[in-house]
Amino acid sequence: MAANYTRKQRLVHTFAVGREYDRGALQRYLTQKYGGDTILTKNGRSALALALKAYFNPDDKVLVNGFTCYAVYEAVKAAGLVPVWADISRENLNFTVGTLEKALKAEPAGTVKGIIVQNSLGNPVDMVAIEKFVKKHNLTLIEDLAHCAGLKYSDGREAGTVGAATALSFGKDKSVDTISGGAVVLRHPCKHTIQAPSKLPHVSDTLRARFYPVIGTLARVLTYVHLGGALMRGMVKIHFVQKSADNKLDTERKIAKFQAKLALRQLKALKKSGEGPIREYMLVNNRGKVLQELTQNGYYMSGFWYERPVSPERYYRKVHFPETECPVAVEVAEKIINLPTYYSSDALKPAREIIAKYEEDKNGVE
Repeated sequence: MAANYTRKQRLVHTFAVGREYDRGALQRYLTQKYGGDTILTKNGRSALALALKAYFNPDDKVLVNGFTCYAVYEAVKAAGLVPVWADISRENLNFTVGTLEKALKAEPAGTVKGIIVQNSLGNPVDMVAIEKFVKKHNLTLIEDLAHCAGLKYSDGREAGTVGAATALSFGKDKSVDTISGGAVVLRHPCKHTIQAPSKLPHVSDTLRARFYPVIGTLARVLTYVHLGGALMRGMVKIHFVQKSADNKLDTERKIAKFQAKLALRQLKALKKSGEGPIREYMLVNNRGKVLQELTQNGYYMSGFWYERPVSPERYYRKVHFPETECPVAVEVAEKIINLPTYYSSDALKPAREIIAKYEEDKNGVE
């Protein structure tokens, strides 16, 4: 979304002045909204790690969506837990009760203690069914709102109000986008005491977050003359731009004050407008050919979520993902194309026509 900021949004983001009051205001708002004790964090993975540390013991196992990002895996490992991957549905990229039951049966009885629900790309899980599953197996449910702040489940409850804890990410292209930052809301009594971050953000992190919308927009413009990639690679090389997956987990650092101010503003706007999926996706055959044809027609869509079941690809080997146990997640990762947020709906019409020639039904039927 940073590359899609309006001129006004870029100015507001770059020159926002935050105060300690803004951290407090964001904390109070989240506490009131989700009904728990709120801790503000450097990023979303740090928030999720704190949530997991609060409710689980080391070496506990937790069920994780089989189509996700490395940040989730990193948070699980940082909490000293073991991920148990559950396969997904093509229809909404989320695990189902059926795939959860299968994953649970493969583990020794009583070793799986919890579940992380992420509502992939803003597509809701069947929370009514998931909640019954959780109660049946006496699991602790953690909601990860990186993709879905403001989302409503089918029974009308808002995402983030169901589980024992709610983790939010304010990273690039998330529902609330201040380039980085996060929060965790602890809604039920915790097993372990959690210390709130006490250290100030690194100056380098704050500067990267401030200026990324400007650099991202410039890179998007330069893409049309084939220079956008070179600009971003150069910025990454000198460490003035940081890829999302490289925003390291750090439970001791606070969110920057200006980001707290911007996050609160966006959260209040979500309440007024509601949110759908943050990225629409389509499944295609021969994705390489589709992307080539899109590029030839002026559409640059290679930045899709996710090119691997656990993305990005450069971290995939670290995860030791059980591909044979999650075949749908593997197949979807090979076929998915996300429609970018930086094109208007009208501008995407020719792209949709191109993709439609190769599109596969989300139930697996061409």
